[in-house]
Amino acid sequence: MSDLDTAIRAWHGWLAAERRASHHTVAAYARDLDAFLLFLTDHLGEAPALGHLEGLRPADFRAWMANRLSEGFARSSTARALSSVRNFLRHLDRHGHAHNAAVRTIRSPRQHQAIPRALAMTETADLLSATQNSGQSEWVIARDTAVLLLLYGCGLRNSEALSLNRGDIGSGDGTDVLRITGKGNKQREVPVLAVVRQAIASYLALTPHAGGPDDPLFVGIRGGRLGARTVQKTVERLRLTLGLPASATPHALRHSFATHLLAGGGDLRTIQELLGHASLSTTQRYTKVDAAQLMNVYRSAHPRARG
Repeated sequence: MSDLDTAIRAWHGWLAAERRASHHTVAAYARDLDAFLLFLTDHLGEAPALGHLEGLRPADFRAWMANRLSEGFARSSTARALSSVRNFLRHLDRHGHAHNAAVRTIRSPRQHQAIPRALAMTETADLLSATQNSGQSEWVIARDTAVLLLLYGCGLRNSEALSLNRGDIGSGDGTDVLRITGKGNKQREVPVLAVVRQAIASYLALTPHAGGPDDPLFVGIRGGRLGARTVQKTVERLRLTLGLPASATPHALRHSFATHLLAGGGDLRTIQELLGHASLSTTQRYTKVDAAQLMNVYRSAHPRARG
């Protein structure tokens, strides 16, 4: 095993143990670095070693980013890949393996911040109601209803909802709060509406799969933890049935949660806490949604705007 391979393994271990990064995050960082090293193999004419990484110049990093652009990678993807490479090079520097100052001079590509695509309140209600007519077995209908209500009622990411265990939901003794572990292992508490708790209780009463506190809350047909793709396919099927836009995804329910709270008078700081956003600027995107909807109404209703 080369010194570079050893350093990469040590970096993976550090990400998991010290940074407490999830398996998915470590895997994403690893893919980004692998792709960077593959580019360097062609760029340098040989497989890179630690010495090569130390000698990289700003032009080398810019050539890599230009190559990604030519291959059709999104700016957001390249920004994340650059962050992964920077993280690895900093790790090498901290442990005395290699020092590269050039990477600090490279700016991340500017990104156009996308406005979250939320569903209208009526569309959300239709989507949640449509699970009752999906033609599935009674317990699967109850499960799908509970999952979608949890995404919309608590503003959870799909992965956060599906990672819950039975013991996470409490005993229903009046503790109407869920403790969620989100990105970067950051924990937050979110209130659980009575309708959401009732839907979960109905699902648990109907499911044929028993389980203890450490077993998955939501399970598939065979009793294993419910997969994200199953939920995505369920929403896709309901979307096509209802004629909703392609933006109607499980994650759109999280966007809808935030947008509808804001429209109802919720303040940004509270919504930031509920969503688990590290930065308020991320939450502020939802003010643009509200403004965009306001402009759409104005353009369609105002006589001068129509002219």
